[in-house]
Order: sequence, then C-alpha cells, then structure tokens
Amino acid sequence: MLIYTQALELLKQLIAIQSFSKSENITAELLLHSLHEHGIASDIYLNNVYSCNRHFDSALPTLLLNSHHDTVKPVNGWTTNPFEPLIIDNTLIGLGSNDAGASLVCLWAAFIELYEEHLPFNIILALTAEEEILGKDGIEALLPKLGTIDAGIVGEPTAMHMAIAEKGLLVLDCYSYGIAGHAARNIGKNAIYSAMKDIEWFSTYAFPNISDTLGEVKMTVTQIESGQQHNVIPDICSFVVDIRITDCYTHQDILSIIQQNVSCEIKPRSLRLGPSTLPHNHPFVYTAHTLGISTFGSPTMSDQALMNFPTIKMGPGLSERSHTANEFIHIDEIKQGIDGYISFIRNLKGLSKSNIFTII
Repeated sequence: MLIYTQALELLKQLIAIQSFSKSENITAELLLHSLHEHGIASDIYLNNVYSCNRHFDSALPTLLLNSHHDTVKPVNGWTTNPFEPLIIDNTLIGLGSNDAGASLVCLWAAFIELYEEHLPFNIILALTAEEEILGKDGIEALLPKLGTIDAGIVGEPTAMHMAIAEKGLLVLDCYSYGIAGHAARNIGKNAIYSAMKDIEWFSTYAFPNISDTLGEVKMTVTQIESGQQHNVIPDICSFVVDIRITDCYTHQDILSIIQQNVSCEIKPRSLRLGPSTLPHNHPFVYTAHTLGISTFGSPTMSDQALMNFPTIKMGPGLSERSHTANEFIHIDEIKQGIDGYISFIRNLKGLSKSNIFTII
C-alpha cells in the first residue's frame, strides 16, 4: 500500500528534525501538514497535533490513538549522524526511529486508513510532545480539549505485544543531616554515614505485595551528592531514589512504609505518575487474545501514567533499543505496525462509553 511508503517517508523527515522535549514545534507543524495533505481536518495546541475521524458521533465511545514526537538528546557512541536518516539492510537508523517515531507514524497511517470508516466508536489521533520528560504541556495539557475518552492505545515500542499494565513512578529527593567538623579530629557527625544506613535499606527492602502483572515494586538509588572538600566532615548528604510502583500500592502507601523505616528527610517530586492495569475481561485484552497478541506488564514509564481511562501500550520496535546509540527500526516492522494497528482497531468489540465495557 502507498501508506507504507508515506509512513516511512514521514519517519525519515521526523528524524531529520531536532525535536527534544519542549522544542517540538517544527515536528508538530510537519505532522499537522501531513494530515492536511490527506484532506484530514486537524489542529494544534502547544506542540500537540490532534484530529478525529470524519464520522465522529458523540453518542459513541471514543478511542484515543496516541504517541509522541519528542526525543531524548543523543547519547555518546553514535557512529552515524543521529539526525540523518540512514537505511542499511532494510533498517532505518536515526534518533527517535524506535522511540517512538515508528509507533507514531504507524498510528498516523492507521488513522488515515480508518478515517472514513464507520466504526462502533470514534477515533481521536493525538501526536503529542514532552513524553520523554512527562511534561505538563504534552498529553496532560491536551486531554481536556479532547472531551471524554473511553479507552486509549499508547504507541511505544513493544514488538506489537500488548502491555496491559505499566508501573508508576515515584522519585524521592532524600536528605541526611550531620554536623560539620574537621576530618582530622574526632568531632562532628558525618551525614554520609547517616545516608548509608538509609541507602542500605532502600537497596534491600522488599515490599510484600507482588502484582500478578507487574511483579515487585523496585527501588533504586540513582544519584548521591555530599561534601565540599576532602578535610571537612559533611553536614548534609542528598540522594535520589527512583521507585517503580505496581498496582498493589498507591504513592501514599509507598511513602508511609518508607517513612517508617528511614531517618532521612524525604521530598517526593510528584505524586501524579501512578501505575495502570486492565482487568482480564476488558475488550482490549479480549481482542488481543482473539488475534493471538501476547500481553505483559511493562516496567517502563509512558504517557499512560497521565491518562485516567483504560489504556494499553503497543507499538513496533523494541524498548531496549530506546535511548541507545545508533537507534534503529526495521522497515518491515513499520509495515507490521500499520497492519497490526488497523487489524486490532477493526476487530475491537465491546467498547462502551464512560469506561464501562462488555464482551461481545
């Protein structure tokens, strides 16, 4: 189909444009223009592009198709130009090709193919910004403009397997305090030693409740800072803890347990990035099983965390390629992604308004 070639060409154009989080205005304009070229009415808000199917009916439930066009900055180790799309052996190399450019152009292509169809639900396409930083001017800012959404497909690299659950995120800034003194004398209280006790707890504690789909809560100390010079006992040591939360706990549950076990001061950065999970009888899961699509729980964060309606995460490519040097997508994966999205949407049954669902 022509749409395969168009999707690949659009992805190459996206790669060639720097679109770091908060600087996606040029790719947003490109995406807006790409929809207009297909005769599809669409609009832009901040750096988010959105459109609805031609036969939108407010009496029907609404399905959101969402992916992001921002990228991280290129890491060290690239042997090609990250912003020059390069095809070698049926593989497209370039920054954002896998995360999440391929998912985005596949959803874009599926939306165009389904735009005129009379489906038992509406479709809204949202190509959004700031996902890589979970910023507030991305999907979170756009959702109030879209009306009621009853379910959503979030395009991220999953090899077209379906993530029916996703861990939430809680980031803690922790502060251990001591008393400054001369390192040569037996005075003062070393804040690093105080922090070490709490860091040991973070590294060894296991939360007792284990999720059927997401497994265990995972805590990782990722940054630490203390001291100004070699001969001064530090009076403060700060460290950061990255916590991936399952559907067994709320953010407040996690904080309560932590505060009962450590002595450091704790300041959570945000409580808005919760876990998500679908019941096994949701139409998404039913359709996946009908089509032979495997399901799993994802440890990585996406814009799913900002959506208060049932969602799945699914797209071409592999998560482990994301944020790596020489990021790539196989061209065959783009065709498979387009076909997979179209097949899934056409076979989706039982979706109802107000997050109520039935199996047909």
